[in-house]
Amino acid sequence: MQRVVIGLSGGVDSSVAAYLLKEQGYEVVGLFMINWHDTTGTLEGDCPWHDDRVFAELVARRLDIPFHVVDLSEEYRRRVVDYMFAEYERGRTPNPDVLCNREIKFDVFLKEALRLGADFVATGHYCRRECVAAADGTEHYRLLAGVDGNKDQSYFLACLNQEQLSRIQFPLGGLTKQEVRAIAEENGFINARKHDSQDICFVPDGDYAAFLERYTGRHYPAGDFLDETGRVVGKHRGAVCYTLGQRKGLGLAMGAPVYVCGKDMEKNTVTVGPNEALFSSALRGNNWVWYPFPELTEPVRVTVKTRHSQTEQPGTVYPEADGFARVEFDVPQRAVTPGQAVVVYQGDLVVGGGTITEAIR
Repeated sequence: MQRVVIGLSGGVDSSVAAYLLKEQGYEVVGLFMINWHDTTGTLEGDCPWHDDRVFAELVARRLDIPFHVVDLSEEYRRRVVDYMFAEYERGRTPNPDVLCNREIKFDVFLKEALRLGADFVATGHYCRRECVAAADGTEHYRLLAGVDGNKDQSYFLACLNQEQLSRIQFPLGGLTKQEVRAIAEENGFINARKHDSQDICFVPDGDYAAFLERYTGRHYPAGDFLDETGRVVGKHRGAVCYTLGQRKGLGLAMGAPVYVCGKDMEKNTVTVGPNEALFSSALRGNNWVWYPFPELTEPVRVTVKTRHSQTEQPGTVYPEADGFARVEFDVPQRAVTPGQAVVVYQGDLVVGGGTITEAIR
């Protein structure tokens, strides 16, 4: 019997995933990750992992599967939090969910699972993988979107390599969220109606800039807001506090709505302009992972997402030197933000995923 170690988070998705794997005949082991311990002295009790652990253990007992807890907080701090805030200080806007998947859930967690004798690891992500025979006869894995378009999480997982995909199961990829909750209800799971988590737990109010100051102990000085001509139009509270496309919280009265459309971290300036100043015809990215082929060698027609909530947009991806690729949009796109993930598709198939380094007007 093959052993699957599943990341039990305390939520309904991973709980139902564990149930489905057991029904399929796997030996299932639950493993709960502790990813955060507050050291700032300001958020003690805000991160709900203690409650989540209780939910996860109760589900494991109901399923009669072994339950383990692993503390990955040091790795998470170093490989996700420190990296994330270094990116903010560079003027970029990283995606913590992509980082966590790449650095923790499918790297450190995978290694912990293998130490528990796992043949596979599993999660409650709404995503699919398929195995195809490569030209040389070896197995090749592809990543596909989940069938529930409202819950599809392939955008967050388009950083996984072949070795990782070979070890992963996504039991929920063919289900809708409604079907998952129904299975949880039928089996009396205590978390059947538990709300989905939305934010990184250590920044519950979403104010990354305020947390960054507490975390690093550094103060980010005020500076000038500039208009598109370079004229000073106001004072900002630190360039690190703003992201492209932001309108709220600027405190500017300019007679018409303005948005953040650029930052210069060395000069500590933030440029604002009208909505039309936010549109880009293309982007450049690096750190690409490709799924139908080992590398991109020629232009490919795709649809594109530059953020998870975005409807896919048509475009073409072109190979460039040194592992970079350029994506040209058929129609200019709004607020393409360096540091965010870019994922390109052909139908349900994930063609590739990378990190945006530059928005091209």
